[in-house]
Amino acid sequence: MKKNIITFIASFFIVLNSTAQSWTADNGNGTFTNPLFYDEFSDPDMIRVGNDFYLTGTTMHSIPGLPVLHSKDLVNWSFISYAAKRFNMGPEFCLENGRDIYGQGYWAPCIRYNKGTFYIFSNINRHGLYIFTAQNPAGPWKHKRLGDNLHDLSVLFDDDGKIYAVYDYDEVKIIEIKPDFSGYVEGSRRVIIPAGCAMGEGHHFYKINGKYYIISANYAPVGRMQCARADRPEGPYETTVISANETLGMKCAYSVQPIGQRSPVPGKGTQFKIFKPNENGVGAAALHQGGIVDLPNGDWWGFSMMDFRAVGRTTCLSPVTWQDGWPYFGLSGNLGRSPCTWVKPNIGFNVKPTAPYQRSDDFNGKALQAVWQWNHDPVDSKWSLNRKKGVLRLQTLPAENLLWARNTLTQRGIGPESYATVTLDAGNLKAGDVAGLALFNIPYAWVGVARTDKGSVLRWYNQISNQTIDVPLTSDKVYLRATGNFDKSVAHLSYSLDDNIFKTIGDSILLPYQLKTFQGTRYALFAFNTLGKEGGSADFDDFIVNEPMSDRSKDFPVGKVITLTNLGNDKLMWACPLGMLHSIESKFKGNDAAKCQFRVCDRGRGRVVLQTVDGTGFITVVGAGLSADVRVMKQEGEGSLFQWQDMLCHQCMLLSLKTHRYIGLNPGGGEPYSANWAGASPSRKNGTVFVWQEAE
Repeated sequence: MKKNIITFIASFFIVLNSTAQSWTADNGNGTFTNPLFYDEFSDPDMIRVGNDFYLTGTTMHSIPGLPVLHSKDLVNWSFISYAAKRFNMGPEFCLENGRDIYGQGYWAPCIRYNKGTFYIFSNINRHGLYIFTAQNPAGPWKHKRLGDNLHDLSVLFDDDGKIYAVYDYDEVKIIEIKPDFSGYVEGSRRVIIPAGCAMGEGHHFYKINGKYYIISANYAPVGRMQCARADRPEGPYETTVISANETLGMKCAYSVQPIGQRSPVPGKGTQFKIFKPNENGVGAAALHQGGIVDLPNGDWWGFSMMDFRAVGRTTCLSPVTWQDGWPYFGLSGNLGRSPCTWVKPNIGFNVKPTAPYQRSDDFNGKALQAVWQWNHDPVDSKWSLNRKKGVLRLQTLPAENLLWARNTLTQRGIGPESYATVTLDAGNLKAGDVAGLALFNIPYAWVGVARTDKGSVLRWYNQISNQTIDVPLTSDKVYLRATGNFDKSVAHLSYSLDDNIFKTIGDSILLPYQLKTFQGTRYALFAFNTLGKEGGSADFDDFIVNEPMSDRSKDFPVGKVITLTNLGNDKLMWACPLGMLHSIESKFKGNDAAKCQFRVCDRGRGRVVLQTVDGTGFITVVGAGLSADVRVMKQEGEGSLFQWQDMLCHQCMLLSLKTHRYIGLNPGGGEPYSANWAGASPSRKNGTVFVWQEAE
């Protein structure tokens, strides 16, 4: 951390561009790289209707909620609607009377289609099950309350017309829903998988080829996905693990105490303890909670969420391999582990790379961009879009701090890196008002304008340290920026008076993950009054999100000569004279230089062969299983083909298309490379991850 001083830095000159490129999983070469979205999309559920796919997920206390996304290829998605416009369920849903629903609200929805109607089922803790229906997934959506708390449910419309829901944690229960959705069939509730069978929660219920399957998430001993199957919906069920230990080389998030799901909203002076994650800890960070979906051609794909540090829980896509009647995530030879980069689903045509949201907003439209969500139900009379001025106006309402501020407008932080810039006109603020741009989290941080009895000041506040920095202002108009490296869980806040030179203010800000909001860090626009009364208003304009790493066209070095340094031992990959592939110190000499350089030859759809620059031959997998040695062979052969795994920031893995495992070695040993490694560890230092650089 830097000292608590204001440091001045020159920023990049940025032309405000509302069509800035955003992350898409589509690599443009016939492959995709996980996650599907580099922002939070948790507890996903997905269906196919004809040639179209639909996706929804958890939104908790953020509203509108239950987004519905559409895709033709499972990789590129477009937003089409929100099923829930508001909560309208009481004071806790509005941050009234000292009550809140942080981390509650719309949880783990189930999306289904039956006989011309789309359904979304979502349980709200202590309020029961709600059912949303629409003839068109773009809406309008109607809803009704069915009651009874069915935690993490999944619904199956069976062939005989019966409707079943499976739900609950640890022990799996089933209940039959009446066909008219007026309630539940009396006497139908029963336990079908007892506690202690490691099924966990987040169920997905299917009938496939006459058998019943339940896919669930379990967190012990590691984050993994369980599958149960039976000949009848009530069982008996047998179970197996279909995915485990897959972190895609992503570390766990920083955690914070004493913040948990049932903790009170922390106030001023709360002492936070931040805990650094275990470098190789897996836990809930591994792929978990998801399901499967089939393509029209009969292929199957898996979807599941995974923790991506400060971003929150993202959605990932995996090929599914059926073996012995079980749908394993991953590829034959490496079942249970999912590739980071793989060939797109075969739908018979190409889809243009597309991001689901327009993230920037100039506030000139009739409505907010769909990416925006309010923190709890808003007070509609206290905010507006002034189309004449092209601004968002937030009127200040009384609040103890940001977490109690009503009409806080948020959107998910997007990784790996992004920064959000907004123009604030604070000329209408009154005494006690504060307004600005926040990194919305617990703990939170913000930069904005505060109206004091001595005039306006530029204020920075960090809840972790409970520190405030004030800077005198001579202008009511100020440009605010939040810059986040979400993979490293760190951010900075800055400001400018002329939208050219931005000044970083305060310390770097740590971005932990906690279970109170149960969300990743968000960008937020806010305005509230600290004196317990309604005050003035703040006008926001030109909210611009930039993603420096969204263009990944240079992440695939096809046609280039590169070196590969193993992150596990910091040594170069080396084609030794015996034809084996070893490691060598970075300071090579003489002919060793050429033996550490490889030409990346494109073979289409992200597949490459690596040819030694000295003309010796091609890196080739010889043998299989434990004897899957990697050697340099004179001729290119079956074992020479690898799927390039993009790990970002010039990091990669090499997935052998012969073994469906990765090239790697034991970092502490002296043996040569083999192609029998299951995947990366969270630290990326287990010998499978390389840093590639163009050779000089």
